[in-house]
Amino acid sequence: MNKPLNRVPEITIYFWIIKVLATTVGETAADFLSTTLGFGLATTSYIMSGVLLIVLLNQFRLKRYVPVSYWFAVVLASIVGTLITDRLVDKLGVSLVTTNIIFGVSLAIVFAIWYANEKTLAMHSIHTAKRELFYWIAILLAFALGTATGDYLAEALNLGYFQALLLFGAAISLTAISYYYLRLNEVLAFWIAYILTRPLGASLGDLLTQPRSNGGFGYGATNTSILFFCVISSLVIYLSLKQKRAKASVSDI
Repeated sequence: MNKPLNRVPEITIYFWIIKVLATTVGETAADFLSTTLGFGLATTSYIMSGVLLIVLLNQFRLKRYVPVSYWFAVVLASIVGTLITDRLVDKLGVSLVTTNIIFGVSLAIVFAIWYANEKTLAMHSIHTAKRELFYWIAILLAFALGTATGDYLAEALNLGYFQALLLFGAAISLTAISYYYLRLNEVLAFWIAYILTRPLGASLGDLLTQPRSNGGFGYGATNTSILFFCVISSLVIYLSLKQKRAKASVSDI
């Protein structure tokens, strides 16, 4: 009997690099589409949500991990998560505190239901459509929560983008230390780090794109989005070729 294929990637250094880059692109690309191109939050949200749905349907159809499809879905989920939070805060007037609570509680509920049904939240066991559905819902909520958390610390509390970046970086480092040296549960450590990389990426995106008068570097959403998209694309192409070579080696045995 063949072992079921995992639908998501192994947790390697490449995973975390692309994850942080993707979360940053989620922040910068959302601003680029809604503000720079003038589509507005509502129109951009509808368009990107539709594209995300199409990509996820293809992801479920594949029933296995394919780097291009998977990471394209992650980037889109990052963009949509950012847009959801921005619409709640900027258009509907929901406070960042309330937004953090809403997404935090929602994510906890998803994890609870997921665990009650599957008895695991482990990345390496996502080999059914049901588990993958829970996974993508959790990712979308994590992106929305991370956007709200990053904005709350950097803007509402006037912490500043660079200081917020350092804070989230320190929190991720502490999680890694707890996992490697204090025996923190592997699955718990992964999801803590996964959630924290979103506000880390959001803070990095704001730091790079915001004008100097607002505490940023002033590179702009367009330049930053293009640069990070190119880096992500290069890494995904590399991983795709690596996966292809691995399959060829196995078939030759």
